[in-house]
Amino acid sequence: MKVRIKQISSKANECLIIECVEVTPDIESIRSYALTRGMTLTGSLDERIYQFNLSNVFYFEAVDERVFAYTKVRSFELKIRLYELENAYADKHFIRCSKSFIINLMKLESISPALNGRFTAHMKNGEKIIISRQYVPEVKRAVLGGE
Repeated sequence: MKVRIKQISSKANECLIIECVEVTPDIESIRSYALTRGMTLTGSLDERIYQFNLSNVFYFEAVDERVFAYTKVRSFELKIRLYELENAYADKHFIRCSKSFIINLMKLESISPALNGRFTAHMKNGEKIIISRQYVPEVKRAVLGGE
């Protein structure tokens, strides 16, 4: 595979072009990584406000009507609803896996069967997140189908 970088004069004209014979899961991963790389979120921690990259988020969780973004070392409270995150980042490899969780498929290590038709998402940071029965088909399709 060839890789070329061409410098241009305007940031507005920046573009990443992937030329491939077939759109494989690897190509989709590269696309998703490129799309999320420059995106930042704003969240609070200990009464301080931080900015962090979307690509660093392992998962989002809703707890008692509050939403948190979990990175490798910190968790930030966000001022946004879980369904808004789901809609905003569905095309960036974030997928709803239960009523309370949205996971980053780029930070997913594996999935395994659990009890009663549920699955467990094993994240690359060691966290285990339950995938509810109603979301299992969609998560499996995204993981196995390279969505």
